[in-house]
Formats: sequence, C-alpha cells, structure tokens
Amino acid sequence: MMRSNTAEIVDVATGQTRPDLLHTFSAMATTVEVHVCTPTTTMHDQIAEVEKVFHSVEAACTRFKTDSPLMRANASPDEWHVVPGECLEAVAAAAKAHQMTRGLFDPRVLTSLLHSGYDETLAFRDDDVVRRSSPASVAYLRSPWLPEIDVERSAIRLGKLPVDLGGIGKSYAVMRATPALALSGTGFLINAGGDCYAQGSGPTGDGWLIGVEDPTGGESPLAVLRISDAGCATSSTRLRRWKVDGRDTHHLIDPRTGQAGDRGLTAVTVVAEDTVTAETWTKALFLSGASEIATFADLHDLAALWVDVEGQVGLSDAMLPYVDWRP
Repeated sequence: MMRSNTAEIVDVATGQTRPDLLHTFSAMATTVEVHVCTPTTTMHDQIAEVEKVFHSVEAACTRFKTDSPLMRANASPDEWHVVPGECLEAVAAAAKAHQMTRGLFDPRVLTSLLHSGYDETLAFRDDDVVRRSSPASVAYLRSPWLPEIDVERSAIRLGKLPVDLGGIGKSYAVMRATPALALSGTGFLINAGGDCYAQGSGPTGDGWLIGVEDPTGGESPLAVLRISDAGCATSSTRLRRWKVDGRDTHHLIDPRTGQAGDRGLTAVTVVAEDTVTAETWTKALFLSGASEIATFADLHDLAALWVDVEGQVGLSDAMLPYVDWRP
C-alpha cells in the first residue's frame, strides 16, 4: 500500500508556509515513512527510487523465502555464492558490525530463531503469538564470524553457519536509500519502523523531532529527540515477542547463549552518524545488560537511551544534547 499527501508546514526561518511531502509504503514487514521538506519537481522519481531500494534489499536479504539469494547462500554457507549487490553489501555491513561490537552483534543466530519457532513471518501485532519449538539446533558461538566477500565477483562465503540479516536489514535499506533523496528537497526523514535517518534542518528549521516509544505500549513517548544529519535506531522487545512451549521469548538473541537476551532491559535507542551504526549499537547495548549499559555506552561514547524492566529510563552523557523533551 502506498500513500502520498502534502502538509502545510510553517517555516520558522521565513514565517512562510510550504507544502511538504509525506509518503508511506509497505516493505520489509513494516511501514516506511518518507517526509521531504520543500520537495522539488523531480521528487516523485526519487521517492520511486527509495521504494525500489527497499524492495530490492528485501528480495535479496529475506530469510522467509527459500529461493532468496541469502537463503540460497545459507543452504551451503561454506561454499561461494554469487549474490546481488544488496545482499553482498548487507553481509559486509553485518561483518563490520560484528567486528565493531567484538561479537555482540552476530547474525549467526538463525538456528536459534528457528528453534524458538520464528521460522515464518509472524503476526506480532496480535495479542498472543504462540509457537512450538522446532528441532533446529541452537548455535553456541565461540569463534569470530569471518565471512569471505569477493566484491569483483559479487560473491560471498558465509562460513559454517547460516545467517539472519534481519538485525541489520532495515537500517541498511535506509542507508542505501538516502542518496536517492539528496536532491529531493531541502531536507528529508526516512523512518522504517523506528530505523530513521534525518537530513537537513527539518520542518521547523531546527532539526527533526523523533519520539522514543514506550516499550510497555504507553501512548506517550518516553522522550523526544531532536536530530539532524544523523541516524537513529531502537531495539525493543515490545513488538517481536511471542510464546514458545509456554515461555516468553523475543527476537534479540544473545550469541553467547543462543537464547533470547534477558539481562534486565526492554529497549535501547541510539543516535549515530548513520542508521546502520545506530542499529548495530542498539543490539550490543541491549545484550550488555542493565547493570553494564551505562559503562558500556560511555566507554564507546555512544548517544544512548535505555529502558529497564522496571520502566526506568537511563541516558548516556552523549545522548543529552539530543534530548528535546523528557517528562
């Protein structure tokens, strides 16, 4: 489903109103929102290119279609496979994230997700999603992930275990789509289910406002961030959670245990130079746990906001300049 409309925005700098473009479409099991300030006459072609990017990344990197390029590579991960550029670049981005976080970000959690019943697209917006565990074995990851990437041949060799690119796919699609909007207007925001990139000074001339969702489902945001020329991402247990064999579980797998991460946090938001970097660190911070996240964030100078299981909100020092509002 696609929808475009205009909104009359008052520009703080000039006091004049202008028609901004608001466009939405569905891809990668989420709603993608695009907001363009003062759109140009060629903007519709650029919006079409954004949609093309998202659908191409989804087709190349989905694990829910057995004939996708990723799943063909997963079928024999220790062999070379020629794949589309989107798949190769997403694997390269995941490998960089793995190295950057010293293994806390690890896409080799596919067998764990399958074991916990997440073997197909699930209707997470339903109140109760119940699954049975599958016989798939759980991977306990002791060694670094070292995929081989041949850019000239557009070929990859994943290693001994199959991978899931869901932890980086949307943020990679956002990053790959941003160049298409470079000349679309005076600024833009792409939001793919919470993975965002904001460029320019925003609708009111002083940055883009990003609400941090309450992971308990409350209607009011926990905070509002103001960002410009930056990426923002959130990892949360609010939506992608279900019951398997009578116990609660979620999609944020700890590669050290092969089980859903359970160290006292429910959501982590990070602002970084791009969406992939932000997404990478949300996963690593979530898995670091409630008792260590503040130290971890400060050690890496990360702009982070987190929520623990008691509903308490924490902020790193580097996040403070981005906070526009807190209750």
